[in-house]
Amino acid sequence: MIDTILNAVPDPLLQIDGLGNIANANEPALIMLGDWILGRSHGTVLRQPALQSRIEAVQSGDATAEARFERSEQSGVTEYKVRITALQADGSRGLLLHFTDVTHLREAEEIRRDFVANVSHELRTPLTAVLGFIETLRGPAKDDPAAQERFLSIMEEEAQRMNRLVSDLLSLSRVEAAERMRPSDVVDLDGLLQASLASLRPRAEETGNTLSLEIDPSATSAASIIGERDQLMQVFLNLTENAIKYGGPDKPVTLRISRGEGRGLMRGPFVQVDVTDQGDGIDGQHLPRLTERFYRVDTHRSREMGGTGLGLAIVKHIVNRHRGRLKITSEKGKGSTFSVLLPAS
Repeated sequence: MIDTILNAVPDPLLQIDGLGNIANANEPALIMLGDWILGRSHGTVLRQPALQSRIEAVQSGDATAEARFERSEQSGVTEYKVRITALQADGSRGLLLHFTDVTHLREAEEIRRDFVANVSHELRTPLTAVLGFIETLRGPAKDDPAAQERFLSIMEEEAQRMNRLVSDLLSLSRVEAAERMRPSDVVDLDGLLQASLASLRPRAEETGNTLSLEIDPSATSAASIIGERDQLMQVFLNLTENAIKYGGPDKPVTLRISRGEGRGLMRGPFVQVDVTDQGDGIDGQHLPRLTERFYRVDTHRSREMGGTGLGLAIVKHIVNRHRGRLKITSEKGKGSTFSVLLPAS
């Protein structure tokens, strides 16, 4: 009966007898701690003082208690909330320990805290600049038209920077809210990419960049996909604009459509769009973190170019919503390629 009850629960459960030994454990607990724990003292298995102290409190008479238990694994630290409940059987006082994985709650709190700190930092700098210039315009520069014009121009740039940041924050919020809702419209990918390039071509001509679209022969039958046109347009505008900005002036930017057959989580035919620049490339140590919010390889350069540090985070969430993948490859001195893989319709 006890085995049946313990194994009916998907979370790890341990039964400790009146002598303090582990008398029983369900399958998740054995996977977490190992088969060797059965019959061993709980002090030998659960070597964390805070947890041991709460176990002793229940052994001494408390009905229930809660504690935290952490396990270091290859993927990081997993944190559990442990609920300890007294069991009375055959005149002896045993215990039942229920482990609940709360790692995701801790990670969510860390993300929220970092997000608030980053937003505050990103807004504080332009706000401080604007307030400083206002004070100067009211004081030393009150009767200096040339200084007023210069300061007002800088204030406008800082205000536009704050506006871009707020717009990207709202865009990221909307994308995250809809991330679990799969789009259902049929999108002409070739036409969408042509429209993206057309809208960015005037800007590219200012810096001497050439924009081109190549279609692999394998992709001639993959002109349409299931998606949301506006969001996909945002993805390719963002990636192409980044290629123009960070690839450097007078360099080509190429978009290429190809087709492939996926395995694993992305099983089945997919369409791949590569956005390639011929810039300085990105050091490999930065690649895993490029899609993090506010992460920049070169903070000063990014801000000078009007970047908010949120563009690739938005791209990642949109691609996730379309059940696709974002791959980034780069080599110092040889440019970068941002590849979007989307399920073919």
